[in-house]
Amino acid sequence: MGAVVGILLRRLLLLVPLTLGIVLFVFVVMSFSDADPASAFFQGANPTPEQLHEFREENGLLDPLPVRYLAFVGDLLHGDLGTSALTREEVLDQVLTALPLTLQLTFLGLGVAVVLALLGGVAAAVHRGRFTDRFVRVVSLTGVAAPGFWLALLMIQYLAVGLGWFPAGGYINPADSVTGWLWTMTLPALALSLPVAAQLTRVVRTSMVEELDRDYVRTATGGGLPPRVVVGRNVLRNALVNPLTVLGLRVGYLLGGAVVIETIFALPGMGKLMIDAVRNGDPAVVQGVVLTTAFGFVLVNLVIDILYLLVNPRLRDTAA
Repeated sequence: MGAVVGILLRRLLLLVPLTLGIVLFVFVVMSFSDADPASAFFQGANPTPEQLHEFREENGLLDPLPVRYLAFVGDLLHGDLGTSALTREEVLDQVLTALPLTLQLTFLGLGVAVVLALLGGVAAAVHRGRFTDRFVRVVSLTGVAAPGFWLALLMIQYLAVGLGWFPAGGYINPADSVTGWLWTMTLPALALSLPVAAQLTRVVRTSMVEELDRDYVRTATGGGLPPRVVVGRNVLRNALVNPLTVLGLRVGYLLGGAVVIETIFALPGMGKLMIDAVRNGDPAVVQGVVLTTAFGFVLVNLVIDILYLLVNPRLRDTAA
């Protein structure tokens, strides 16, 4: 137990420089972008140069870059992501309004990807060399090569417009109707999850095959244990180490891909918030969305590290 706590403490300490690096990178990139908060604030009002200068001076946009960075970090420590130059609303409020939908889509897609990967990978490994194995490998290879946005467009064309099984866009809050929520989120979740599920399926299959060839499996099977018991209790747990590592890396894809999928399906999440901010030249909102997504990616990977420790006793023994 002490070894696990020690590893987690080291992971948490590494988050400090990582988070500071993310904040610095995002701040510098946005500082040198062409987006001008003053122009966004006076959008459509034909401001004079004096008005633009006065706005920049009042909001600290004329201060040296290090001064602005320190002020920005200080605001972040107080939970302040800034103010939208266009609407004068707090960026944090806008993010908190859009974030729940993005999290719903991301974790729904994550759940679908994990279930499909486990079913496909285990079935292919247990029946390796047979039709099931070949079928799963062909389908997963096709899924890896298919971009999520392309799958989204195909689903809209055939399943929404053609057959009318699902809506082509829009969103129903689960508080209003769980059935309606699932109906509107099915196609976005599938478009987001299928490429990740295809890659994870191949990793699960490879890990399962390696475990099935180990001596303890032959010993347990020869001792009279049913194959499903051996696979369920021992093989699957040991084989999850590598897929968990890949899953941690693919969570970033799910978070970033959710932004694109939301735009295609007209979902009012972080994707729409960012696209509108880019279109209107509102850098504070763009900055807030990017930082929130990056922090989410870091936190999810911390959770993956914890799960990695739970399923990999050898790592705990080494740390001890």
